[in-house]
Amino acid sequence: MGFKNNLKSCFLFMSLMVVIYLYLPTFCYGQENYYTRATYYGSPDCLGTPSGACGFGEYGRSINDGVVSGVSRLFKNGSGCGACYQVRCKIPAYCNDDGVKVVVTDYGEGDRTDFILSTAAYARLARPDMSEKLFAYGVVDVEFRRIQCRYNYNLFFKVHEHSKYPLYLAVIPIYQPGVFEITAVEIWLEDCKQWRPMRRAFGAVFDTPNPPLGAITLRYQANFYGEVSWVQLNSLIPADWKAGYAYDTGIST
Repeated sequence: MGFKNNLKSCFLFMSLMVVIYLYLPTFCYGQENYYTRATYYGSPDCLGTPSGACGFGEYGRSINDGVVSGVSRLFKNGSGCGACYQVRCKIPAYCNDDGVKVVVTDYGEGDRTDFILSTAAYARLARPDMSEKLFAYGVVDVEFRRIQCRYNYNLFFKVHEHSKYPLYLAVIPIYQPGVFEITAVEIWLEDCKQWRPMRRAFGAVFDTPNPPLGAITLRYQANFYGEVSWVQLNSLIPADWKAGYAYDTGIST
């Protein structure tokens, strides 16, 4: 009886340790604040820019109601595109307590700044009726942390507008959920029975010449705080794909 009880206790302990190991990143992500500086860029409508370095186009201008940001170190050669951050400025008289949630859609550098916020995003740092005073600063000290992206959409892969059917295919993930980063994309070659890496063309855009005929299967590499896994998307893109069309992966937060 003692041996059985000890064995049962050991099994429960090991099970608990497995659960903790698998979900510890979920419990811990975003708890630590980091400190840097932020500024803003002007645009006619106060939103993002469709010519951002991530390659999002119009999506990058309007996602999250245009409350978006360019980043410098956090760009991570494009794998930081689509990440979400909570940013709070550090001037108590002018800044609200909650700060603003921004989506990374561009690359930008300023005066020792990590965040180049859209005008709409920068304004949301301020207390009511204090935005003009905050804008007068131009550059402010901020704290930030990574947060989970949540949308009312699944993850999509969009066929980028630069694609030329059927000779050249470029794709870009949009509505990327959670806190993982897409660090690689591969395309399945049915004739060769092997995966071919797609090139990171720029930002979050991955491309390949001479894509296979027929429905296209992709897989992407998801990096979750150092834990790397592959997610396969069978026949995600139809044989008659068109530039500018987005295809639903069925993956949500």
